[in-house]
Amino acid sequence: MKEPKKKKEWAEWVKAIFIAIILAFLLRTFVFATSIVEGESMVPTLEDGERVIFSKIGYLFGEPERGDIVIIKRPNKNYVKRIIALPDETIEMREHQLYINGKKLNKTFVSQDAINHTGNFGPIKVPDNSYFVMGDNRAISMDSRNGLGFIKRDTIIGKSEFVIYPFDEWKKTR
Repeated sequence: MKEPKKKKEWAEWVKAIFIAIILAFLLRTFVFATSIVEGESMVPTLEDGERVIFSKIGYLFGEPERGDIVIIKRPNKNYVKRIIALPDETIEMREHQLYINGKKLNKTFVSQDAINHTGNFGPIKVPDNSYFVMGDNRAISMDSRNGLGFIKRDTIIGKSEFVIYPFDEWKKTR
């Protein structure tokens, strides 16, 4: 009598594990994933080696916004950068001040020291369906100014939400 009960219990365990694997796969594929920050281009917001959770689902219902820290998919690696200018906007940096459509942007997202290391550029018109991104450590960041170019909407795979590793660094990334 105990034999059928054991088989039934094993079958329930196998079923539960299978469902858990399918759920984890679906969540990772469509809802959220993790990425490791490589390099120092996002210091002080994000440090080299930190692991961040990013949301994939948020941009299914809305568009990226200025200030969002996004994960950008490229053929050989993903990049973590901050959106500075939106589609069809004109961006310019002059005398250590950032301007969007001719108006000074008061929210810089970075320290004054980082701003002081950002050279003049622009004005640059961001094409439709593209974004202008920069790293928070602007003195050393490869971004829309110098290598990444404009970021197409379909290459933005998610919005960074939380640092999850190292454990003592848990924080919201916004």
